[in-house]
Amino acid sequence: MAKIEGGCSCGKVRYSADAEPIFAGVCHCKSCQKTTGTSYSVVVAIPAPALTITGDTKTYDSKGDTGQSTHSTFCPNCGSPITGTADVMQGVVMIRAGTMDDSSWVKPSMEIYCDSKMPWVALGGELKSFPKMPMPG
Repeated sequence: MAKIEGGCSCGKVRYSADAEPIFAGVCHCKSCQKTTGTSYSVVVAIPAPALTITGDTKTYDSKGDTGQSTHSTFCPNCGSPITGTADVMQGVVMIRAGTMDDSSWVKPSMEIYCDSKMPWVALGGELKSFPKMPMPG
């Protein structure tokens, strides 16, 4: 199992998890662009029960393209985005890779919501690309 630790910029929010990632990916959706203030978000998905967060957080709720709710957790002091969840993926939490103490091991395998990717973004590697969220089945 991987030990994942991290926190916000000011240090008031910390998290840890002992879990193997379900996936790591790059999300280009408009919500991630707004939440992070940049062109995309790199996330590592883990089973939600494995994550422990200490410190006070705030959550911003919105609707995803499926019509179901999405939830972005952030530090109310410094504003660092910490996690994201989506009702369509029950039991999964996505940690924003930039908040990890050590993210050097993170190797995204996919890009999602490429239909809203900034035209100048060109990531290398063997990433699978999807116009929206790939659905199992």
